Amino acid sequence: MKREALIEGIWERDATTWTGSDEAHWLGWLDEPLHVQEGLDEIRRFAESLHDEVDDVVLCGMGGSSLAPEVLRRSFDVDWFHVLDTTHPNAIRTLEEKLDLERTLFVSSSKSGSTLETRSHTDYFWEKTGKRAQLFCAVTDPGSDLERLARERGFRAAFSGEPSIGGRYSALSPFGIVPAVLMGVDAARLLERAQEMREACRSGEGNPGYELGSRFGTGWQEGRDKICIGAAPGDFGLWAEQLIAESTGKHGKGLVPAPGESPDGADRQAVEPDLPDPYALGAEFFRWEFAIAVAGAYLEINPFDQPDVQAAKDKTNEVLSTGKEPALELEGSIDELLAQAQEGDYVCVQAFVDPAVDLGPLVDRLRSRSGLVVTHGYGPRYMHSTGQLHKGGPNTGLFLQVIDDPGDELPIPGKPFGFRRLIRAQAAGDLETLRERGRRVARVRLEDL
Repeated sequence: MKREALIEGIWERDATTWTGSDEAHWLGWLDEPLHVQEGLDEIRRFAESLHDEVDDVVLCGMGGSSLAPEVLRRSFDVDWFHVLDTTHPNAIRTLEEKLDLERTLFVSSSKSGSTLETRSHTDYFWEKTGKRAQLFCAVTDPGSDLERLARERGFRAAFSGEPSIGGRYSALSPFGIVPAVLMGVDAARLLERAQEMREACRSGEGNPGYELGSRFGTGWQEGRDKICIGAAPGDFGLWAEQLIAESTGKHGKGLVPAPGESPDGADRQAVEPDLPDPYALGAEFFRWEFAIAVAGAYLEINPFDQPDVQAAKDKTNEVLSTGKEPALELEGSIDELLAQAQEGDYVCVQAFVDPAVDLGPLVDRLRSRSGLVVTHGYGPRYMHSTGQLHKGGPNTGLFLQVIDDPGDELPIPGKPFGFRRLIRAQAAGDLETLRERGRRVARVRLEDL
């Protein structure tokens, strides 16, 4: 498709720009920088009401609800804002020990309102705080189970998302802007930068989003499917990973996001985020969203669905329904996994461990031994981020699952299982889903590395 037609097709919400299915229903992000501005005063008033009552904020969310806030938190260096997107009992206990639960706001953030991890975190701290509704707020789509829960429990506030925006495209919606305001970020300034980029992405010539997306798409057509994202303040690649992987990794195709990896290689292309200051995130969020919409046209896929994400969730529920903690038997070895490597492959570390564990030495070792791009993520967070690519993308991944001892069980109110059994069930379910799709996998213990 020619440049002008592609850009015009996106702005006219023409589903035939991609596959002609339901793409037109998922383009609310194109206008969201304007729409969310209208509700800023309400969000600001809410934040101001907390000044004398709250010392810390904990955002309970996964994937699209957690990654933009985490990048904002890191970019603006806000140490009293915490993003909880792990089910590891040790990590939850460690966070809890840092908090004065009588002076902490908990933000339950989930588009669907039914995300298992987020609801479990919410219920856990609801009990721990003595069910103090004034310490809770929700960000969720209208009519969701979480919205109903917030109303029933009398949460201090509930902010509505836009249903025509998928989670990975929600950085400039209330899912990113409510946390930004709570951090003390000047959200109007952030959105101003986004609106400037939005206008730039309407043009036929010099369109920053089109240029980036076209480069991604052309590179993919030439066999350069690894997107090596340069280091950037705030670890921008954490957010970009989900956008790229979940949008393009399906039907045996996909771009493989590889933050921090060297672009030197026949299967790689380099990209540097344009972030001269933290407020440039507003522009970069929109530029990359538009770029991946463009790249989706090159790959001839629907960049707004995620057909393979549910499989691992279903498998996790199957494991949990047995009522037993999964054994998590070791499988293969690093040597055996790397022996299967072929040209154009990548290694993916899937670490169901305490996120405080530094995976850098393991990643360096795997890169040195294999000569391949190495990606990594902490479970279950990556399941909501890059998991779609792992299951639905090209069969070029070598998946190394790393497990540890999650510590003593940490009960989840109202559930027949706790966080220990949950994270082990997620590890079991994800590996089984990969195996069913014919992926090359191994499972090792952290203490054996």
